Amino acid sequence: MKYISTRGGMAPAPYSAILLEGLATDGGLVVPETVPQLSAADIEALRGLSYPELATEILSRYATDIPREDLAAMCAAAYSAEKFVAEEIVPLTAIDDEITLVGLSEGPTLAFKDMAMQFLGQALEYVLARADRSLNILGATSGDTGSAAEYALRGKDGIAVFMLSPQGRMSDFQRAQMYSLTDENIHNIAVEGVFDDCQNLVKELSGDLDFKRAHALGTVNSINLGRISAQMVYYFWAWLRASDAVAEADRASFEISVTVPSGNFGNILSGHLAKAMGLPIRHLVLAANENNVLDEFFRTGMYAPRSSAETYLTSSPSMDISKASNIERFIFDLLGRDPERLSAAWAELAETGRIDLTAELPRLHGEFGFQSGTSTHADRVATIRDVHAASGIIIDPHTADGVKVAREHVEPGVPMLVLETAKPEKFPEIVLEATGTQLGMPEHLADLLELPQHVVEMGDDAAQLREFIAARAVRA
Repeated sequence: MKYISTRGGMAPAPYSAILLEGLATDGGLVVPETVPQLSAADIEALRGLSYPELATEILSRYATDIPREDLAAMCAAAYSAEKFVAEEIVPLTAIDDEITLVGLSEGPTLAFKDMAMQFLGQALEYVLARADRSLNILGATSGDTGSAAEYALRGKDGIAVFMLSPQGRMSDFQRAQMYSLTDENIHNIAVEGVFDDCQNLVKELSGDLDFKRAHALGTVNSINLGRISAQMVYYFWAWLRASDAVAEADRASFEISVTVPSGNFGNILSGHLAKAMGLPIRHLVLAANENNVLDEFFRTGMYAPRSSAETYLTSSPSMDISKASNIERFIFDLLGRDPERLSAAWAELAETGRIDLTAELPRLHGEFGFQSGTSTHADRVATIRDVHAASGIIIDPHTADGVKVAREHVEPGVPMLVLETAKPEKFPEIVLEATGTQLGMPEHLADLLELPQHVVEMGDDAAQLREFIAARAVRA
């Protein structure tokens, strides 16, 4: 398996190499040269596997340059009982007769990002050790990516983490999880602005090839395809568990729909690739919050990202994104995987502020199976309240966005799964508003909010960020 750039200017590279790069060398995003195909029989053969074993099987189709026994050891270490506290690493829980939650927040930072980041931490350390290299991770977070990355990479040999977050736009829990870390290889930088400003800084420095090479810069944002590949695994797990009770003769035609709360389009892109591999997914339903650029795109065919000033501060802050990086990977597929057509689309965006893909609207819904919807603060509060009243289960605001939108797209006879994003304890204010319940901290994190916090505040200034990284980067 080799990997190429959406923009056509990168020589095909193996999995180990693209783990360390983040952005492609031509400024595009890395995608598989071809998508591996699994037959119904291939998928059925996965049914009896544990989650680490399933991860090994799926990732072995992508990480073909890593010996299988080494990959299996990495997956076993990433998805160990010490790191994931649930009896099943990814439990499925029905909240009513129509909707089932896919539990993705049983890891160390109580958010779905752990599912990919724990594997990526193992894989990066493995690849660097064998290449005798160091890596300085530059990332941006709207809430959960940062802590998941830092907990996966803290203390790792040859790795430093420089994590950008928007000042004042995360929950107290999210800030405390990141800023309380004291590991010497972890650097938290609170940037004046919104998440998109942080993401733009990451792209600017990653696109500066001289600086990138001089300081061995990489990324663990969802622009890193290693994360996308690891996230595909739980789509397969969810389908297998949803179909366990289906008669064996009917399983090959058994479809599910999956609703995904979406900000940077990485999580749902993993579903798109799993579907392309052959997994029977009927619809991928994108749930947006008030920053609903992607909902507008999938409803109208018009992609029109908004400015930082037009990005709302909401009660589902991890989705406060108006310029989703991973949409480039999907538009690349939509345009026939043609770098010239993609470049023309991006030129149109630069000139007009939008890309008119209305001619492709039937394919968005038919061939690719996308649906979408928007949720507001009032919707989140009502959904958290309704789910709690009906089932006793408390969900976080991002998952509530997913449940609200999922209810609008339920079809008879097609199970609707919603990907859970985080534990509700990370967002106690909205839970209190919705249910009157004051959630305490999980026992193992009881003193988190009281710990000293370590963070550097910085303006939206690429030159200042370059200087900061240059002074603290690790070197082989």
